[in-house]
Amino acid sequence: MAGEIERKLAELGIVLHTPLVPIANYVPFVRTGNILTVSGQVCNDANRQLIAKGKLGAGVSMDQGIAAARGCAINLLIQVKAAVGDLDRVVRVIRLGGFINSAPDFLDGPKVMNGASDLMVEVFGDKGRHARSTVGVAALPADAAVEVEGQFEVM
Repeated sequence: MAGEIERKLAELGIVLHTPLVPIANYVPFVRTGNILTVSGQVCNDANRQLIAKGKLGAGVSMDQGIAAARGCAINLLIQVKAAVGDLDRVVRVIRLGGFINSAPDFLDGPKVMNGASDLMVEVFGDKGRHARSTVGVAALPADAAVEVEGQFEVM
């Protein structure tokens, strides 16, 4: 039976697909006590296709970037569920770190990251409010437009 958070995701039209498997020498998440750190998630959709590919400010629009960040946040939730089994066990979203594949003059990375931040608040309410950093980068894996990592307090 789905918990409260998964019912909320369903109301938002979000389906959690099977988590992606790392393709290098790292794990998708690490839990130490009640702290769960989730490795960076690129903006793949349920079909494993990139939501947005390329650079913000050079071919990728703001709307596409925001959608990509939201997709990354969904992928974070998929990994959290894989780690703890039930998203209702999330006590708090602690931090999100965003990496924006950016043209040199693109300075609106924080606006792009709102796609991920807004989803966490939509899903978890006040427990979804978090600290955050956003950096523009020259490239990301598979030329993804956005990658987001996260840290969560869990039961």
